[in-house]
Amino acid sequence: MAQAEEFGTELADFRRRVEELLSARALPEADRLPALEAALLELRHAAEVLWPRCEELAAERHRDGREEHHEHQLLRTLFQRLPVAVALLDRDTVVRRCNPAAGQVLGMRAGYATGRALTGSLAHGSRAAFRSQVAAVARGEGDRGLAVRLPGPPRHGGAALRATLTALRPPNEPGAIVLAVFQPAGPGAPAGAGAGPAGPAAAVEHGTSRPNPSEAARGAELMDLLDETTTALLGADSPKEVPQRAAEALHGRFADWVVVDAAVPGGALRRAAVLASAGRLRDAVAGQDPSSWPPVVDAVRHGGTTLRVRPEDPGLLGRDAAGTPVLVRAEVGSLLCVPLSDGAGGPVLGALTLLRTGGRRAFGLAEAGAVERIARHVALALRGL
Repeated sequence: MAQAEEFGTELADFRRRVEELLSARALPEADRLPALEAALLELRHAAEVLWPRCEELAAERHRDGREEHHEHQLLRTLFQRLPVAVALLDRDTVVRRCNPAAGQVLGMRAGYATGRALTGSLAHGSRAAFRSQVAAVARGEGDRGLAVRLPGPPRHGGAALRATLTALRPPNEPGAIVLAVFQPAGPGAPAGAGAGPAGPAAAVEHGTSRPNPSEAARGAELMDLLDETTTALLGADSPKEVPQRAAEALHGRFADWVVVDAAVPGGALRRAAVLASAGRLRDAVAGQDPSSWPPVVDAVRHGGTTLRVRPEDPGLLGRDAAGTPVLVRAEVGSLLCVPLSDGAGGPVLGALTLLRTGGRRAFGLAEAGAVERIARHVALALRGL
C-alpha cells in the first residue's frame, strides 16, 4: 500500500512537469532547445522508471488477488469438511450457509437448508428458545449455549444437541451473523464428537449419545411440577383463585419470583399475583403497572415466549418508586415469561413470569417447555373449564 501511494505521488509530479513543458511551445524557437532536452529526460524517466514500477505494482496486485482467492478456497474447504455441524444464521435463524455435517444432522441437504429457518428442523419445544438466543447473539449480547432437540422420540432421531452460538461481523455485511455449532449433548459426547467419515450425523442417527441421568431426573421433576400445579388449579373454587394457586405451586423450588398478570377488557393489564420473599421490593413489584414489563406486553399482544439468561437490559422489569431497575434490585439471573393461552387460538388471557435470582441455575429449554404447558392449564382454569 505504501509503495502504491509513493508511486501515485511520483506520477502526479511527473504530470505537473509535463504540463509545464507543454507551455514551452509558446516560447521563441531559439529558446525551445532547453525545454526539448527536459522533455527527453522526462520521457526517459517514464520509460525506464515509471513504466517498470507500474508493471511491478500490477503484478503484485494480481499475485495478492491469487493469494486471497487461494485463502478463500482454503476456508471454504475447511468449512465444508469440518466433522461437526456448523451453520451461519441471520438474526431470524434463516440459514445463510451450512456444511454437509449440519445438513445430515438437520435431516436435509445443505443446499436445501439455505434460505430456510433452521427452527423448522427442531422440535417444537426447542424453537422459541433457540430463536430468542440467536436474536440475542445477533444483537451483540454475547455468546450463548443451549440444548435443543430434533423432532421425534430420542430413539428415532429426536436426539438432544448442544448448540453453541457466537456472533461474526464480516466486513461486507450490514450487520452481524450468527455462527451455530451443533454437537451431541450429554457428558458422554467429547468436544470433538462426530469425527470420522460418518460425522456427527452417525451419533444422531444411531443414538450413540450416552443417556444423561441428571437430565432424566430433571425430566421427572418437571413432570411432578406439572402434576402438582395442575392439581392445585383443579382445586380452585373460582377463576379468581387461579393466579395465586399457580404462583404457590411454582414458587420456591422452581422459581424465586412468580408473577401472574391478567388481561382485562379494554386491553389493559392488572397484576393478579406476586409471590416472592417478603419485603419492600415485592410490594413495589405488586404495585407496578404490568405494561412496564416488555416481556409481559410481548406475551399478551403477540403470544411470544421470552427466555433470557443474564439479561442486560435494566429496564426489562420496569423500575421501583425510586427509579431503580427492578432487574438490578432483584439480582435476576434468568427470566422466563410465557403467555396464558389455551393453545386453541383463543385470546391471550395474561402472562406468567418466572424469575431466578442470584447464582441459581438459569432456566433451561426443557423447563421452558414445561412452563408453557402449565401456562396453558392456567389459561383453561381462568376460563372456568
